[in-house]
Amino acid sequence: MGAEEFLSIDPMELKFPFELKKQISASFQLLNKTENYVAFKVKTNNPKQYSVRPNNGVVLPRSTCNIIVTMQAQREAPPDMQCKDRFLVQSVVARPGATPKDINPEMFNKDAGNHVEDCKLRVVFVSPPKPPSPVPEESEEGSSPRASESENGHFSASELAAGSREHVEVQDKSAEILYLLVLELHGAIIH
Repeated sequence: MGAEEFLSIDPMELKFPFELKKQISASFQLLNKTENYVAFKVKTNNPKQYSVRPNNGVVLPRSTCNIIVTMQAQREAPPDMQCKDRFLVQSVVARPGATPKDINPEMFNKDAGNHVEDCKLRVVFVSPPKPPSPVPEESEEGSSPRASESENGHFSASELAAGSREHVEVQDKSAEILYLLVLELHGAIIH
């Protein structure tokens, strides 16, 4: 956790729910615990495989910045679902009032005497969430007029499965909307 002095990073592992032929996103948050403006940039050992937004920026004093990492669709699963990809977050104190436009490669040059902090993040593949298994529909004979509960006040298995499917769909849609809002917000900040 080398960057703890300037930036706290959470989580330290990027967990991607691995699925073939699907773009998958994971995120992490940078927290500036200092009273300084902190410039950062994110690098990876596999740049063709990932898109990072924003890949550099300035975290204001006592503020946070959310980073979204999108992994390109995979054609095949890696052996043993192991991933050797890594990310490096470099951070450096910037001048007060600095903006992303002020960031330049020289800021992160340790040879020039700059105090640059490095923090490495691992990529981990996890199994995607399993969709609810289909439950056979129960007979409608003798059912009560209350469609959502049985006589004893408990939900039937088919009602629970239907509700679970709806909940997963709402969660998926919410995640998609949140991702689009973050992208829109990032675009508004840069322009």
